[in-house]
Amino acid sequence: MDDDVAPTASTTRTAPRDGRDARWERHREERRAGLVDATIRAIRKHGAGVGMDDIAAEAGTSKTVIYRHFDDKAGLYRAVAHRIDGRVVGNVGAAMGLSSTSHGDTRELVASTVDAYLALVESDTEVYRFVVNRPLVDLPLADDPVGGTVDQVTDQLTGLLLASLSATATDHSRARTWAIALVGSVRAVADDWLATPESERAPREMVVEALTELAWHGLEPALTRTEGR
Repeated sequence: MDDDVAPTASTTRTAPRDGRDARWERHREERRAGLVDATIRAIRKHGAGVGMDDIAAEAGTSKTVIYRHFDDKAGLYRAVAHRIDGRVVGNVGAAMGLSSTSHGDTRELVASTVDAYLALVESDTEVYRFVVNRPLVDLPLADDPVGGTVDQVTDQLTGLLLASLSATATDHSRARTWAIALVGSVRAVADDWLATPESERAPREMVVEALTELAWHGLEPALTRTEGR
C-alpha cells in the first residue's frame, strides 16, 4: 500500500483497534517533518526563490504528494515558518536567559538578544529570506506566521526589561513599547543587512554594537531613574 495513502474505511472497520490510527497519525507527522526538512534543503540549495518542482525533486516525491500533506503552498510555507520560528524563539530566548542569569546588565541583555537574532540570519540566510519574503505564497498580513515569532520574542524581552525596571504598575506598558521597538528595529536592520552585497556588508559584530548603542542610549536614562526610586 502507498505509504502516503491512509487505510480505507473497510480495513479500519475490520481491523482490531490496536493503535493503528495512532501509528498512522505518527507516520503522517514524520512524513510532514521529512517534507519540511527537504524543503529547507531545497531552499539552501536553490535560494529563497525555490520552486515547488525543486522541492519535490529534493524530497524524491511529487507535488501531488506534498499537497496531500500540506493542502497547498501556503500550508507548506506555514510549516517551514513554524520550524524556523522555533529556532528564532529558542536561540533568542536562550541568549536572554543566559544574560539574565549570568549577572549581566541590561546593556548586555540587549546586545546578546540582537546578536542571537543576527547570528541566525547570517547562518541560514536563504531560509530566513524564504520565511520573511514568502516567495511561494501571498498571505494577508494578518495571516503572517512570522508575526507570531515577533510576538513571542517581544513577550520574552518585555518580561526581562520589567525585571530590570523593578516593575511598577505603569512600567509594563513602557517595557512592552521598548521591546516592540527593539525587536522591530533588529528585524528591519537584518533585512537591510541581508540586502547589502556580502562584499559591502558590515561585520555582524559592528551591526550588533550599533543597534545596542542606539537602544541603550534610550533605555539607560529610564533605568537610571528607576534605580533611584
